[in-house]
Formats: sequence, C-alpha cells, structure tokens
Amino acid sequence: MPELPEVEALREYLDAHLPGRMVERVHPLAVSVLKTYDPPLSALEGQPAGATARFGKFLAVRIGELHLVTHLARAGWLRWQETLPAAPPRPGKGPLALRVVLEGGGGFDLTEAGTQKRLAVYVVRDPQEVPGIARLGPDPLAEGFDRDAFAALLEGERRQIKGVLRDQSVIAGIGNAYSDEILHRARVSPFKLAASFGEEQITELHAAVQDTLREAVARAHGLAAGELKAEKKSGLRVHGRAGEACPVCGDTVRSVSFADSSLEYCPTCQTGGKPLADRRLSRLLK
Repeated sequence: MPELPEVEALREYLDAHLPGRMVERVHPLAVSVLKTYDPPLSALEGQPAGATARFGKFLAVRIGELHLVTHLARAGWLRWQETLPAAPPRPGKGPLALRVVLEGGGGFDLTEAGTQKRLAVYVVRDPQEVPGIARLGPDPLAEGFDRDAFAALLEGERRQIKGVLRDQSVIAGIGNAYSDEILHRARVSPFKLAASFGEEQITELHAAVQDTLREAVARAHGLAAGELKAEKKSGLRVHGRAGEACPVCGDTVRSVSFADSSLEYCPTCQTGGKPLADRRLSRLLK
C-alpha cells in the first residue's frame, strides 16, 4: 500500500508535470472507484490543472475550481504516461480504473491490481468534503507535530501502539509497512500499549516516526512514479522481510499474521528476544 512517503513523492512528481496543462478528457473505466457524482467527472474537462496537495495518503489535484481526489488504497497506483493511445480505453477486467488525458498528449492512469477493489476517486469543490480527509489526524511531517503533540495523542490510549500508529484519525499517512519500520527503529514491541510509554520512550518513538518518514521521503525524492515501489521495498529493514536477518542485530525477522495483513519485527531488538504469538492476541508466548 502506498503510504505517506510514496504519496508525497507522487505529489511532487505531479506538481512538476501537471500545472498549466489542460485536461482534455477523463475516462472512468471502473465505475466502483467513483465515490461522488456531483460535480461530475466531465466538469474537469477543458479546465487547467493546478497544484497537487497531499492529505495523509490522499492526493488532491486542483483542476479549475475543483479537486480530483484519490486514495490509492492497498493495490492502487498512479502511472504517468508521456503518450497515450489515440483510441479511448475500454472498460474490462484489467487494472485500469481511470484515465486523465491532457491536451498535447500524455496524462496519467489510476490502476488497481487484485480482486479487492478499494481505490477511491472523488470530484469535490473542497478536499475537506471527502470524509476520509475530514477525519484525518495531524500529519507527522507537519511543523506542529512536535514531541509534546505526539505525547498528547498517546495519553490515555489503551490500544496497542501498532494500531495507534496506523489509525488515520490519530496520525495521518502511516500504514502497515512504515509502522513496522518505526517500531523497529524505536526498539518497541508492536503490542505494547500506547498509554504505557514513559517520557523517554515517547521521545524516542517520536524521533523514530520523524526520522523513518523523512528518510523515506528523501529516498523517494525526484524518482519517477514507476520507480517508487522498488525504492520503498529496498529501504525497508523488517517489513516484508520475515525469515531474513535483522540488519541491526542479525536475529531472524519474524512475522505475525492476521486475516488480511501481517506485521514484521525483530525479537532481539523489540521484544526482549521472545517471539510474539502468531495470532490476534496481544501477549507474548509463555
């Protein structure tokens, strides 16, 4: 799933290529992706593209007086094309969900792999009209997201820290992969209760959030959209690396599987050497 660093890189890429270009046509190929109907997609046609903004994992492209907002979900992606086929695309079973054609050639596609279709597209007058944006928590790279602001979010929070970091209404933009990376850097168990952190641990976790995300954004800076997935994978130390050696201590990275996802961690770095139970319970194996 694209998370804050990849979405920020896509925002930068679009900002460098879109402003001033006129939208010629918008082709919806998968009706399920469109979550709004007024204004219609056709209202974007003949309008100039402006700046692109990021809200957590959402992208919002200004087009005329409207905004084309998308959430790429788990398997969605944005593919920039310098040239597009002259013939309009046909709806089918392929990954193409929506195509934006620009005057003079080129444009971009929104695609989604797999059978679970969660890619979402909105046409709105204000990005805050999108429910998922309206309920977002603070952006962890925003200027005001300091150590004290982070501590206030954890105060009284009785959930496991892994779930808190992924909760978009608490902190915007962090998903499954980067929450694993943050917790590994901070040497914290993903099952530790958020409210149980001491002052020093809060400071260390806040630093891990900032450093992990800023480094990932820096690695992705300037890359073309097609290169971002490979860059993300190459930069991960534990997520998606179960069975490999931890790059910090050499222990074997382990995984905990859930119904539709998994988490990865290092027992030596994060849980005192004890493996976590590979089930939905939040306790260590005895």
